[in-house]
Amino acid sequence: MPALRERYEPQLVIVNGENSAGGMGITERTAQELFDAGANVITTGNHVYRHREVYQYLERCERVIRPANYPYANPGRGHALVEAGGQRVGVINLSGAEGLKVARSPFHEVDTILERLQADCVIVDFHAEMTSEKVAMGWHLDGKVAAVLGTHTHVPTADARVLPKGTAFISDVGMTGSRTSVLGVKPEQALERLITQMPVRFETAEDDVWVMGVVVEVRADGCAESIVQVLIPASATSSSG
Repeated sequence: MPALRERYEPQLVIVNGENSAGGMGITERTAQELFDAGANVITTGNHVYRHREVYQYLERCERVIRPANYPYANPGRGHALVEAGGQRVGVINLSGAEGLKVARSPFHEVDTILERLQADCVIVDFHAEMTSEKVAMGWHLDGKVAAVLGTHTHVPTADARVLPKGTAFISDVGMTGSRTSVLGVKPEQALERLITQMPVRFETAEDDVWVMGVVVEVRADGCAESIVQVLIPASATSSSG
């Protein structure tokens, strides 16, 4: 991440740490590793509660957030407010309702949060299964937030753009992990599971690791000036050259 910081000079780094703990969920240790690497805010998704030991950490750490439309009593919080570039930046984490379990509609939930969130600009991580739901959220929030960035499906999409009213959008930013894999899993194990339809213990693939994401430039009015996709071999980020 230091090399990426030098190249793009971001004032705020948001990382989805959903699968940072051995390919599934997040722990306090892996969250701290992401912060040490340069992350400012960590978002998550449907695997956030995979490790029970993280529950108390989610309550304590205001910069690690989980989907806001989960039950209110669940550990953690659904949004964060941080200072960056002289602005108060709100970061909202949402889960899609199509194919995933949520307590409330992500559309109603984000509207409720935006009504009370005192921020100069807002970034939304929409952790959702369906591309159609993500695209719909982009249009729903166009002009209301700086960016709607899709996560969850692990595959980067080719639709990054700034919508007409100034919201940067992409259906999925992709996965930082092995491209010699099936969504991060060793190919032979994923194939065995799919072909035999029998349980298989998955292991995280480690070959040909790529860093995937986007860089969003935000104007003083809280809307996006541009969005640039980042697809870089991890080996190219090991030095500033």
